[in-house]
Amino acid sequence: MAGTLYLCATPIGNLEDMTFRAVRILQEVDLIAAEDTRNSVKLLNHFDIHTPMTSYHEYNKYDKGKKLVEKLLEGSDIALITDAGTPGISDPGEELVYMCHEAGICVTAVPGPAACVTALTISGLPTRRFAFEAFLPSDKKEREYVLQSLEREMRTIVLYEAPHRLTKTLKLLEDRLGGERNVSVCRELTKRHETVYRATLSEAAEYYESHEPKGECVIVVEGMSRETAEREEKEKWSDMTIEDHMGYYLSQGLERKEAMKRTAKDRGVSKRDVYSYLEKLKN
Repeated sequence: MAGTLYLCATPIGNLEDMTFRAVRILQEVDLIAAEDTRNSVKLLNHFDIHTPMTSYHEYNKYDKGKKLVEKLLEGSDIALITDAGTPGISDPGEELVYMCHEAGICVTAVPGPAACVTALTISGLPTRRFAFEAFLPSDKKEREYVLQSLEREMRTIVLYEAPHRLTKTLKLLEDRLGGERNVSVCRELTKRHETVYRATLSEAAEYYESHEPKGECVIVVEGMSRETAEREEKEKWSDMTIEDHMGYYLSQGLERKEAMKRTAKDRGVSKRDVYSYLEKLKN
């Protein structure tokens, strides 16, 4: 019988956030796959855990992943841990989980800390709906694609960033989302010097130019308001005549009545107004 892969969350700062269950699982499994064994050994020593470890990280995730799957299929139970937080969130654990599901191996989670959720809950921004983007891509084209998708994102946006790139990223977000957008910059989460800096994007970018940030950062940005989205949607159609607007929908195969209905809704007017305008054109 195949073993089980346990996704064990570990503290993002404060060691007291380690759960009793996580300690027990790490003691009981046959092997621990860690993102950085040199970092994780400190955690294991603190909780008197002596389970063998092996490295599993971004640069060996495919080859090592195959070996871990083989061990699981042979009956070994394996725990996956990241440097801090929940495995699979912005780290190579995602690939191992996929490989296990493909091989029919049981995967279960031992829940615990996650920096993205921790920052979101203390940000003071809406939490019901949010978009997690982790780190912005380093590839220019891919980063541009992500930024374009965020420009009209109405959910709260959560991103990770390294301290030396924080100011540059805040300026980039200011340029693309607007400097008046509210933001909370969360640093050193659960640690002694934890801080949450709440401001607008323009204020935050200016602040961190003169206050060098330290520690990993989570940026939580207010999504586009519904009022702004509706206003911009109407403005998009304002340069188009009503007949061209109708033509746009008719060219998609819509019936005239439905095209008129959608045109009126887009422009924030009544269907009667659209009908009257079109009738005047006939005369």
